[in-house]
Amino acid sequence: MNTAPLSHVDSESGSERSEGRGWLWVGSAGLLLFLVLPLAAICWHALPAQPWRRLGDPALAAAVRLSLLTSTIATALCVVSGLPFAYLLARFPFRGRAFVDTLVDLPMTLPPTVAGLALLLTFGRMGLLGSHLQQAGIDIAFSTAAVVLAQTFMAAPFFVRTARAGFEAVPREVEHAAMTLGRSRWGVFWSVSVPLAAPALLAGTVLAWARALSEFGATMLFAGNLPGVTQTLPLAVVSAMEGSDLSLAVSIAVVSLLLAFGALAGARLCVRRWAV
Repeated sequence: MNTAPLSHVDSESGSERSEGRGWLWVGSAGLLLFLVLPLAAICWHALPAQPWRRLGDPALAAAVRLSLLTSTIATALCVVSGLPFAYLLARFPFRGRAFVDTLVDLPMTLPPTVAGLALLLTFGRMGLLGSHLQQAGIDIAFSTAAVVLAQTFMAAPFFVRTARAGFEAVPREVEHAAMTLGRSRWGVFWSVSVPLAAPALLAGTVLAWARALSEFGATMLFAGNLPGVTQTLPLAVVSAMEGSDLSLAVSIAVVSLLLAFGALAGARLCVRRWAV
């Protein structure tokens, strides 16, 4: 059998794929360069700034501790409340689901300062719920709890959206088969749906944590910028720049960049190993 024509076709298709990929790289170069250059600028300025020498700075240490604490709590709230919500949207049709779906996505498109104002008008001393909480001796605005609420409000849609996609990718036939074997819907959720959607749930958790860690606008308006109380890493950068301390600002930026990169890289590694 003569395989030369097939080989010729394969080589031609391979060259076409390579040529097409080349044009895609050319078209993507501008965006890639735009995304990489600002990050490279931080690293470039970090060399003379020597950020490792500022790691013991009280402002940086306090901001790191507070950011890690509040973003972790906010992510936990997103997962606990968002997991059943994502499954509800993925599996059960109900009247007004499109409207609810839009409401869930709204914080992703809402300006963070508007979100902060909305939280302030809800939980502030004169807010919709805050006035009643004030009578009970509970003051949320301009506290660490306000940071957690602001981060949760802005990060929850990222988890819900990703988790919903993960649940929708789980074949319904597998869930139905488990229920025919005597499993309840609750049992199927934990033993079948969650394990099969685990890579998406992990990705959503990391995205929510990264969004909470980087939250600025809503936190500034609702929680303020109080060192050791509400001053997270993004707010600490602003304070350092206002104090004309570029070295400290760059050091905080490097720490934030390393935390975000480490979280994303770790999540990708876990998802790949899970898939294997």
